[in-house]
Amino acid sequence: MLEHLESNYDCANAGADLNSLLEELKALKSDGEASKETEMQINRIENQIRFIENKCSIRPQHELQG
Repeated sequence: MLEHLESNYDCANAGADLNSLLEELKALKSDGEASKETEMQINRIENQIRFIENKCSIRPQHELQG
């Protein structure tokens, strides 16, 4: 999970950041643990992914739900 995403985010990092976030999201979802903390972490990562995609005009190429 990225620490800080702000309006001045550098889209040059988007590819690496998205790959990292998607891997982390996949690991959390496959963990099977449905704790409140895990759900909050999943939501935050999904929001970060959407932020980067929107900020950098990247077409979503993944399915967040599932």
